[in-house]
Amino acid sequence: MKINTVSIAIILAVCVIIGFGLLAIFNGIQKQVLEPISEANHNLQTQVAKVLNPTPTIIPDPVTIINKISSLARLETIQYSVEKVIVAEKGQEVFRLLFGDRLLFVAHGKVIAGVDLSKLKMSDMEMQNGGLKVTLPEPEVFIVSLDNEKSYTFSRDTGLLVKSDLDLETLARRAAEDEILQAALDDGILKQARVNAEAFLLGFLSNLGFRSVTFTQTSIQVEATATAAP
Repeated sequence: MKINTVSIAIILAVCVIIGFGLLAIFNGIQKQVLEPISEANHNLQTQVAKVLNPTPTIIPDPVTIINKISSLARLETIQYSVEKVIVAEKGQEVFRLLFGDRLLFVAHGKVIAGVDLSKLKMSDMEMQNGGLKVTLPEPEVFIVSLDNEKSYTFSRDTGLLVKSDLDLETLARRAAEDEILQAALDDGILKQARVNAEAFLLGFLSNLGFRSVTFTQTSIQVEATATAAP
């Protein structure tokens, strides 16, 4: 039996159609099978990433305990903004390349000082010749704090055989607070706090009708007299 050219063409066309159909069916099956596997693999990778690099979760304790409530009458009269560079290090001897740990911390902080008027007693105020003599409490530092948004670790060098000491930055922060306070004290923050307090109270007492106000310093025993404008 002879098969003519037309018959061969028809057979080839049918085979092509069947092949495309099978290919489409295979692609559909492959898509149905592989997509869930790919999605599961992606989800697994996501879960592994979360385990290896967890996002910190902050959970405040719902119970709040108030230990003490105090009334304050602090007259804050001056604020210093201070920047200080702190070097904290350990193991910086001969083998520092192997066992050393060193960081450079740039600290930004503030120091607030003034006079605590709650310490002012009635006996500290005395009328003299139509004026008022006031013995102010000694000026003091109220607040020393670091600005966490501006403070940062500039560099960190750790030895090849040791891990970074987690407490080193904490020690640097504590040292920074002490240094910031000392810098403000060395620059005369307490003296300026007193001057500013006297200037403020002079205006306040003048408005109450006192023609002159004299401020005395108990520890230094030096009088500073301020006279209100007529």
